[in-house]
Amino acid sequence: MLKACIEAHKALASLRQATGHLPNPAVLINTIPLLEAQASSEIENIVTSTDELFRFADQQHGADQATREALRYRSALQEGFQSLVERPLCTDTAERVCSRIKDAQMQVRRVPGTALVNQQTAEVIYTPPAGEALLREKLANWERFIHDERDIDPLIRMAVAHYQFEAIHPFTDGNGRTGRVLNLLMLVEQNLLDLPVLYLSRYIIERKAAYYRLLLAVTRDGDWAAWIAYMLDAVADTARWTGAKIDAIRQLHEQACEWVRIQRPKIYSRELIDVLFSQPYCRIQNLVDAGIARRETAARYLRELVDVGMLQEQRMGKEKLFLHPAYLRLLSDNSHTPQRYVLPPAREQ
Repeated sequence: MLKACIEAHKALASLRQATGHLPNPAVLINTIPLLEAQASSEIENIVTSTDELFRFADQQHGADQATREALRYRSALQEGFQSLVERPLCTDTAERVCSRIKDAQMQVRRVPGTALVNQQTAEVIYTPPAGEALLREKLANWERFIHDERDIDPLIRMAVAHYQFEAIHPFTDGNGRTGRVLNLLMLVEQNLLDLPVLYLSRYIIERKAAYYRLLLAVTRDGDWAAWIAYMLDAVADTARWTGAKIDAIRQLHEQACEWVRIQRPKIYSRELIDVLFSQPYCRIQNLVDAGIARRETAARYLRELVDVGMLQEQRMGKEKLFLHPAYLRLLSDNSHTPQRYVLPPAREQ
């Protein structure tokens, strides 16, 4: 267990260092949490695509329900992250996060009869505690464990606290996603990460059966060791994966700067490239809002980048979107190899 803790801490330290190498932190805040949102939602069988998430990241009008739910997960993560400035991680944080995820006012449940059931066999797998007073008492214990048990390694505390939160099951719905947001917030609060950009749900979605089996094994058999080992490996594996993805984004960003500087030196600026990396779909208004140029000039810049093969123009209703294919591919793929920019085939005259 000690060796696993050391490996996970090393991987998190490397990830934290990688985040500092990016010139624009907005790249991470706008991208990695969306990947986390997609995977965490998929664990609950809410399935959307990376392309759909990024396409509707700024404006949700026209998005399907699954995409809107995943986007609310990202908003919940960002709101929870900002709340750490005001107060430590607590029950109120969980209520705010769950309310954002569910798009409704979620409070500690007052209704009895909640049970976790096997969808295939209808077997009751677990019956969580009932009664608001009891639930709040157990959540207060959860808070004390997070903040007071300083003799326990923070990663082990996170693993135990995650089980504890899921076992309390304080809300009528959204407990799994809320608990996974709280994992990332705890890593930030414990100064193991500066930003909540660990793609932790990637590991869980790939090992979903083990995730639920090991949670249940703690309840039924008190098998803490296997559960904690799973969570430590999840942190180490996803920290390495996320760090490699961030390095690849940085490489692609440098290639983009060089490509535009060579192909269109008159429109090149570092600020323009930064906007194109805030997310893989760009609108004319994004350039205007960033102070790059007025609307007509901003539209011309984006069309010039289409001409040199960096962007692709698409239409969504009445609006024009400019897709950054190399960036979307890098974010969507397990590969960490940036695609090189090439000039498009010459257009027929």
